[in-house]
Amino acid sequence: MTDPILENLNQKQLAAVKTTEGYVRVIAGAGSGKTKALTSRFAYIVDRLGINSSNILCVTFTNKAAQEMKKRVKMLIGDTYDVSLITTYHGFCVRFLREEINKIQYPKNFIILDAEDQKTILREVFNELDINSKNLTFKQVLQFISKSKGTSDYLSYILANKSFEDENTEDLSLKVFHKYLDKQKRNYALDFDDLIHFTVYILNTFNEILVKWQQNMHYIQVDEAQDSSDSQFELVEMLSRVHQNLFVVGDPDQTIYEWRGAKPEYLVDFDKMFPDCETIIMNQNYRSTPNILKVGNHIIKNNKIRVDKDMITEKPAGFEVVHFHGKNDFEESLWVASEIKEILKTEKAKYSDITILYRANHISRNIEQSLIKENIPYTIFGGVKFFERKEIKDVLSLLRLIVTGDNISFLRMFNHPSRGLGKKFIERLSYLGREQNLSLLSALEQNSTDKELAKKGAAEFLDLIAGLKEVAKTKSISDLVKEILERSGLAELYRKDGDEDRLENIKELVSSMLLLEKEYKEPVNVEEYLQEIALYTDLDTQNENQDKVKLMTIHISKGLEFPYVFLCGFTEGVLPSALSIKERRSRAIEEERRLTYVAVTRAEKRFYITDSEGYNFTTGLQKYPSRFLFEISEEFYIRKGKLSPEILQASQVPVRNSDAQSKELFAVGDLVLHEVFKKGRVKAVNPDKNQYTIDFFEIGKEKPIDFNFRFLKKIDDNSISESNENDGADSSQDLQSHLKSQKNPFDQDLNALSDAKSSQDQKFDEDDTAASGENLGSDTATDTAESKDKKWWKF
Repeated sequence: MTDPILENLNQKQLAAVKTTEGYVRVIAGAGSGKTKALTSRFAYIVDRLGINSSNILCVTFTNKAAQEMKKRVKMLIGDTYDVSLITTYHGFCVRFLREEINKIQYPKNFIILDAEDQKTILREVFNELDINSKNLTFKQVLQFISKSKGTSDYLSYILANKSFEDENTEDLSLKVFHKYLDKQKRNYALDFDDLIHFTVYILNTFNEILVKWQQNMHYIQVDEAQDSSDSQFELVEMLSRVHQNLFVVGDPDQTIYEWRGAKPEYLVDFDKMFPDCETIIMNQNYRSTPNILKVGNHIIKNNKIRVDKDMITEKPAGFEVVHFHGKNDFEESLWVASEIKEILKTEKAKYSDITILYRANHISRNIEQSLIKENIPYTIFGGVKFFERKEIKDVLSLLRLIVTGDNISFLRMFNHPSRGLGKKFIERLSYLGREQNLSLLSALEQNSTDKELAKKGAAEFLDLIAGLKEVAKTKSISDLVKEILERSGLAELYRKDGDEDRLENIKELVSSMLLLEKEYKEPVNVEEYLQEIALYTDLDTQNENQDKVKLMTIHISKGLEFPYVFLCGFTEGVLPSALSIKERRSRAIEEERRLTYVAVTRAEKRFYITDSEGYNFTTGLQKYPSRFLFEISEEFYIRKGKLSPEILQASQVPVRNSDAQSKELFAVGDLVLHEVFKKGRVKAVNPDKNQYTIDFFEIGKEKPIDFNFRFLKKIDDNSISESNENDGADSSQDLQSHLKSQKNPFDQDLNALSDAKSSQDQKFDEDDTAASGENLGSDTATDTAESKDKKWWKF
């Protein structure tokens, strides 16, 4: 009789499943059956060890991954077990906070803010502080807020109701941050960062709560552990201290979210944190052909922050990887379109078998034009997220008003559709709300006879909310939405607009509610529904069954697989991105290399790389193939399209300089030796300007020195005596000779690229952030500023 839990597991997967006790690290390469091992292990612990499923926490990073794991576990052990603790970090924190947040005087029906809600708050703050987008952008502020929440003790202020003293500060971002926190507290609203920070704070502050949850979490499994941030790892480490059964699985080579705080070291150095841990390396790939894996292995071996492994497969060699080099964008994109037609013709493939990947969304424009020209149907993943579409937000805001009466939802809906309530109305209402310490809805309810508030539209709005509250008591969530659409006038508004897409999206929303009610096997109330959808991303709602070519960024493709993959725009300044080149830091370059590796390992049958010559209007530079192309041995791919000797020579410059670019930054206080200025001490490190400030002793001056300057080395304070401080002066001629020899025309382009801070550089970041389906973050989120209470295992 076959064993449904253990059958079809290879030796490494079986070891991962059966090694249930203690600290376990699994390095699971791309396509190695990680999810299968995770779900089989969960089922094994329940079915063979007899552990109650409610005592096993399994955290991952997307709702889609959590739902897939739940589905697989139920297939193995049936659907009678509670699998609700197979969830995301944020999902677990919501569950925890709904139970424990009252300890810090927050209501259990607190609001969860998504990106659009955050922007609503920021618009209000910007108006109050008279800030416009020329002074500061939402993106910059959201990055600042996320970083500040990760490094400051902001919770002590909002929980103690302390006021911020902003009168003497000139820092606009800080002023906005403080106002943002104040409005969050007034609305009892938590953004995604808060969900983690509040949870960790409560566990650290209330020992009885910590002990309760530690006792309950007998086994903890962490999926995609390479993407864990400081606070996320602190959470699972803290919860595992009693039973000490912590299982982490992931692949450091697929860490592509350092810009939002991921620390691959938590997986790479797990064995140093827990010396008795068991390490299992799953390097058997079930997805790609050997020819594809050779390319991926060859690229990623150049990284340093990793656990050494080579992916292997038992599949036939398959097709060779192809690199196409076009003379211009048009030739590159037309070649892609013609190759797609050839695949359909010769391999009996479908359009939906084919995926086009790129580093940033702007790359898709030329590709789209060629696909349209060749009548090839396509769909773009990563457009406007379903739950962030205007009509969906309108309905959800009214639902939230019924439950919480929050200001954010009120401001969105009090005059939509128009009820003739203008600026003076909201100014008067906001004033009364502040004076009486009431929400805007409560202030309107209690001051409805006020001269400036006694408007017909205001009375109608109060009647609408009161009526919907009564409906919510007896109707299902799907029926309630139908009532909302008719009573509020939204349905009529969308009909008059003639926007069929909006009406179709509303129908899809109602459909999702009916499906949820079917899953719950009972009517779902408003609070349950809002909690369920609060953490959704666009990947959770993307239709994968259309027969169309898929276009998406590499970030979106993470965790997916496709028979045929094209990686387009493989150009220096795009992949690696201009921002990474500017920073000249090994971590940034390594992450860009991991992005390339992720793109390669999405492919099952065939993999294509394309780039082209010409002028890149985005970066403002001549285009050259990515440095990563030259990290692949030419025996591993076929080149189509001619690379001229001039292009080939210019393309090698970044590769020749890569050692200098990847060196670690010096720290403030380091003693260094410059071949011309001789000995000095680092006084400041400025990543924004890509330079150090160094105080040189002999000349008695401070000089700005570029991060990438090759003739600068660190020395020991005791290694050079005063008598030999002049050592190295004779070698200045060597330095001058070297500088004179660097006449390649590409140098000017590379320097321009390093100095440029174009608006498109910012666009790259925005593209990636949108692609991830998460809150905005930035590369600065990975800064490692020390804090006084830093845990021993934090990096």
